[in-house]
Amino acid sequence: MFTKRSWIFVSVLMVALLVLTACAKPTAAPTAAPVEPLTVGLLLVGPANDAGWSQAHFDSMAYVQEKLPGTELLYLENVYTGSTAHTMTPSELAADMAAKGAKVVIFNSDDQKDHAIKFAQENPDVFVIHASGDTAWKEGKNYIDLPNLKNIMGRMEYGKMIAGCAAALTSQTGKIGFLGPLINDETRRFAASSYLGAKYCWENYLGKDPAELEFKVTWIGFWFNIPGVTLDPTQVADDFFNNGYDVIISSIDTTEAVTEAKKFFAEGKQVWAVPYDYSGACEGADDVCLGVEYFNWGPSYVEAIKSAMDGTWVSSFELVGPDWADINNRDTSMIGFNKGGALSAENAAFVDQFIAELGAGLNLWTGPINLQDGTPYLADGEVGTDLQVWYLPQLLEGMEGKSE
Repeated sequence: MFTKRSWIFVSVLMVALLVLTACAKPTAAPTAAPVEPLTVGLLLVGPANDAGWSQAHFDSMAYVQEKLPGTELLYLENVYTGSTAHTMTPSELAADMAAKGAKVVIFNSDDQKDHAIKFAQENPDVFVIHASGDTAWKEGKNYIDLPNLKNIMGRMEYGKMIAGCAAALTSQTGKIGFLGPLINDETRRFAASSYLGAKYCWENYLGKDPAELEFKVTWIGFWFNIPGVTLDPTQVADDFFNNGYDVIISSIDTTEAVTEAKKFFAEGKQVWAVPYDYSGACEGADDVCLGVEYFNWGPSYVEAIKSAMDGTWVSSFELVGPDWADINNRDTSMIGFNKGGALSAENAAFVDQFIAELGAGLNLWTGPINLQDGTPYLADGEVGTDLQVWYLPQLLEGMEGKSE
């Protein structure tokens, strides 16, 4: 039996323990178990050293491995429909990567779209990133509910506008050639964006009549040269230069435009080029390269792969723009523009001014804009939506070339 004195002693002891507990330092929360690095599979439509689209993707993996130490990479080159480099289809190649441990697979081309979808449907436990494409865009025309698939694409419309501006500022003949791949929504809007940028800078910085600007698009039939299948981009570039077009804006994955410009320059011709995709595409071409609009995939890939690692992955359509504070910031800007050695100091200043205007809200996709056949597309003052720009059905009035 407890006596009254015993109860008092026990009560005092309990109060003392409570006070000591309240005054003690809080115990640190348990450290979360480290997230294991993943193996990433990368299917490149072209070679990893093409100085263009595929190299931009391949080099981004070094950035991923820098930011997510321990990440392992499996990659294959020349993965496209009809490729003779592989006996398996792109979706089968992706399945082989998954069997070898890949938990994330990146399909890096529009050409691989159907295979990215097929693989995602058949492998729901593997995370799929499709560079370009609109499968995960709920408001888009081709939405499919695939929880493990994410689309990532840059707002290259801005990069193409800057390329068009540099071309128009430099051209002495007023004739700009656009070296295009195949014809689809993406390539139409990029060609049209280049034209809008050229037209704006031709008129507003040079004070010239837009009617005097010639802008011709020639499509080769694929993202790069396939002998016997596509037009030869070397010949297309030569045809431009031989017919008075003194600047070529490239939108193919490879560097024929700047290569041919170097050849013509060596022969005493005053010609220039704007390559595409890869930040280093002007290297070795200071005499003719006006600059390059390029993709910086690294930060977006880090974010997506990290979400797969830590369980926060969400299927999404991501259309990522430039960081207007510094469009060449490797940690923050998806779209960049490196000015080339052939861009004069005066025109470089105009390009910087144009970039600043875009960053301040200038939107060249504002009406009145008519399609190539004269059909009104955007009314006077109407700002194009992402859907209207993404799914542009024709080239624009004032442009020469096929729309479909």
